[in-house]
Amino acid sequence: MADTPEKPSVLPELLALEAVTTEHEINGWKYSVTVGTLPLSDNAGKPEAAIFYTAYTKAGYEPGERPLMFSFNGGPGSSSVWLHLGALGPKRVKLEPKGDMPAPPFMLVDNPDTWLEHCDLVFIDPVGTGYSRAEDEEKSKKFWSLNGDVESVAEFIRLYLTRAKRWASPLYIVGESYGTTRAAALSSYLVNRGIALNGIILVSSILNFQTARFHKGNDLPYIVFLPTYAATAWYHGALTGFASLEQVLKEAEEFALGEYTLALAQGDRLTSEARSSVIAKLRRLTGLSPEFIDNSDIRIEIQRFCKELLRNQKRTVGRLDSRFKGIDELAVNESPQHDPSMSSIVPPYTATINDYLSRTLGWTTDLPYHVFNPGELWKHWSYGDASQGHPDTSESLREAISKNPHMRILIASGYYDLATPYFATEFTVAHLGLDPTLRKNIETRYYEAGHMMYVHEGCLSQLAQDLACFISPTTS
Repeated sequence: MADTPEKPSVLPELLALEAVTTEHEINGWKYSVTVGTLPLSDNAGKPEAAIFYTAYTKAGYEPGERPLMFSFNGGPGSSSVWLHLGALGPKRVKLEPKGDMPAPPFMLVDNPDTWLEHCDLVFIDPVGTGYSRAEDEEKSKKFWSLNGDVESVAEFIRLYLTRAKRWASPLYIVGESYGTTRAAALSSYLVNRGIALNGIILVSSILNFQTARFHKGNDLPYIVFLPTYAATAWYHGALTGFASLEQVLKEAEEFALGEYTLALAQGDRLTSEARSSVIAKLRRLTGLSPEFIDNSDIRIEIQRFCKELLRNQKRTVGRLDSRFKGIDELAVNESPQHDPSMSSIVPPYTATINDYLSRTLGWTTDLPYHVFNPGELWKHWSYGDASQGHPDTSESLREAISKNPHMRILIASGYYDLATPYFATEFTVAHLGLDPTLRKNIETRYYEAGHMMYVHEGCLSQLAQDLACFISPTTS
């Protein structure tokens, strides 16, 4: 049998395309948008990959006069489209007011809450996402790891600062989901190479993966997910005896860190009386049946929760945003067939980013824009030695704050986020080991929506207001 011929590299094509700059206006002021690629080269200066970016600059300022913010999303394997067209950019995807998918065709509208009001923006698509590509599959593997990813994004930032003459700008990074993992690692990597950040915005954080891995012997996720289970059950009317979400969360948090933690720690030594007490309280806080809780060994795994909560209605709840309901083929399955909160946003964001880049911003190529690339990237992705345990970049964040005590952190968490629950983030922050004099550097804000809280119009405005207050000391 003949060998399968290798696909020709698209890298030369990408690097040959010149950057395109267009002029626009919003809120009565003008801005420019530049789309293009920057090369990542080996030690001999030979390009190995091209990183695609979209850069927004408010008109009327010299380089260095305004803050500059680099933005990326997570996955790993996600492009920057979600923060780009969801919250930060001057255009956003038009969804229903609470974030539901409208009928196609989809469209962009002006975003009066754009962060461009406060800082210039650069959206980065890591290698393998968006239009960013490596020379070939073998070269891709170099960038598809925790360390390789951080090094490549850091090199992009260095190169962009040089070419755009922005070394004198106040510097910020915003990451979402796995993008917060990357941002925390970047903060240390950059400061060790002389690039000190003014601030980091962590949207729907996960720094310590122990908080989200439902592995046997790791009881932590069951504890830190519980308040979000309770919030979700309350939202869908499955709880009684509570007057408000605040009351639900307070009781759930106290139980999670108290009686529930102690019960899980006892394992098989837990007495039948204590077990019955825990089951009753989990029933009160989750709306799940005592039989289901007992059969789950009082440990409620996320996918089972998403399937079980509304099973009697033949509905599931979302993982990224548990406000959303989904419909499966059968109600008897153990896990949902899809995440309804993810399914509702992928088509609108995919259609609008492709239309926007080509028709409005003038970037033309036949290459597919990878909104999300879980295939080859996930197959080859490596967390390094940490893959045997739980990846954790929280120490990188602590190290960066220790070396740069002027760096501030803004954490944005959604109460209905079952991908990166707010209580898991609180746990991680509480275990950073920060010196008491540096704890004031971290601010936390909460939103009554999910992982992408900005799909909810009210939360979108709240997030923009919180950013404005955070960045105001250096805003031009």
